[in-house]
Amino acid sequence: MNRDDVSRCPVCESSEVLDLLRIDQVPVYCNVLWPDKQQALAAACGEMALGFCTDCAHLFNTAFDQRLTDYTAAYDNSLHYSPRFNQYAEQLAASLVQRHALHGKRIVEIGCGKGDFLRMLSVTWGNRGFGFDRSFEPGRADTPTGDNIQYFQDFYNLEYARLCNPDFLCCRHVLEHIEEPLNFLRSLRGSLEGRTDVSFYCEVPNGLFTLKDLGIWDLIYEHCGYFSLNSLSRALSSSGFDVVAADESFGGQFIWVEARPADESSQRGTATRLTAEPVRQYADSFASQYRATVDAWRDRLSRFSEEGRRAVVWGAGSKGVTFLNIAGIDAGIDFVVDVNPHKQGRYIAGTGQQVVSPEALRGVGATDVIVMNPMYLDEVTAAVLAMGLDLQVVSVQ
Repeated sequence: MNRDDVSRCPVCESSEVLDLLRIDQVPVYCNVLWPDKQQALAAACGEMALGFCTDCAHLFNTAFDQRLTDYTAAYDNSLHYSPRFNQYAEQLAASLVQRHALHGKRIVEIGCGKGDFLRMLSVTWGNRGFGFDRSFEPGRADTPTGDNIQYFQDFYNLEYARLCNPDFLCCRHVLEHIEEPLNFLRSLRGSLEGRTDVSFYCEVPNGLFTLKDLGIWDLIYEHCGYFSLNSLSRALSSSGFDVVAADESFGGQFIWVEARPADESSQRGTATRLTAEPVRQYADSFASQYRATVDAWRDRLSRFSEEGRRAVVWGAGSKGVTFLNIAGIDAGIDFVVDVNPHKQGRYIAGTGQQVVSPEALRGVGATDVIVMNPMYLDEVTAAVLAMGLDLQVVSVQ
C-alpha cells in the first residue's frame, strides 16, 4: 500500500476511516523467539495505529510497513501442541472433507505453517496435499510427511497453481498478514484460469472479537488487518468469488468463509453479511475499554509483586508476547510456559522472559498462572492439577 494512502481501507477502498488507537513500539514478530535474552530485548519493533472502516467494518493498522516483515522458518505460530486446539483442527478437517467430498482430491494449503493441518486434510482421506509457506521448516523432527504431501518454502503463484491443479484451496490465518488482501485474492482467483469447480476455505481472526469481547492481546504487528464477517465476505466477493457460507468458530475468536469462483451467470452466495453499523458501536468505545483493561492488569500485576506472589504466563504465542510487552518489562513475570517444545528454552521478543515447559513449573516458585486464551483454561488447569501443584490459574480475559 502506498504510504500516502494509509487511511484508505484495503478491503473496500473507502476513506471513511476512524482513528481508534495508537500503540507504540510493539515487536514486529510475536512468533519469533530468540536464543538469548539480549537478542530478545533488542528485537525489532514497529508502530500500530488502528483504523476502523465505517463502510465495511474492517480494522487495520494504518502504520503498517511491509518492509519490516520477512517470514522465515524461525517464525512459529503453530498451536497444534495443544490438545484443545488440535481437537478443533481435526474436527474442522473432517467437516471440510465431508462437505466438499475430499476423497482422492488435490488440496492446496496456502500458508501451511509447519504442515499439521495439511496432514489432517490429506493423509487420512487419501488426498494429495501441497503446502506453501515461507515459514515451513524442512527437516523439523515432527513435521508431518508422506508420499502424498509436498511442501514448498515459497509463496503460491500461477506456476505452482498449474503444477498442483487443485480441487480445493485452503488458506487459514494468512489473509490478516497481507497488506493488500484484494490483490492477493484476485491473483488467487486468476490462478484458477476460468475454473469454477474449485472450493475455497478461508479462516482469519475475528475482528469483532477484538472490538466487542476485548481480545486485545491479539493486536500484533504481524496482523495488518482484522476482518469482520462483512469485510471478509466483501473482500472475497470483490475478488471474483461467490461466498456460499460464513460463520464464527473457535469460541468466536475466528471467522471463516467458504467460496467458489464466480462466473457471469452465477448468483451471489447467501452467506451471513453484516453492515458496519453494529460493529461501529464497539469501535467507538474500544480505545477507552482497551486502556481500562491494560490499566487493570498492570494494577493486578503490581499487587502480585507487593504481596510476594510470582506469576507466570501460559502461552508464548501472540497473546502472551503482546500481554508482556503492553504490561511492561517490570511486570514481575520471569517465565512463560508453552507446550510447544520448539519454543522452550528461547526468549520473548521485547521483554526477555525465558520460555519453559509445563514441568518447569515445579521449580520456578510460581504462585499464579495467567492463561492467555480462555479456550485453554480447562486444559491448563487440568495440567497443573495433574502435576500436583497448588497454583491459582486465571484467564487473562
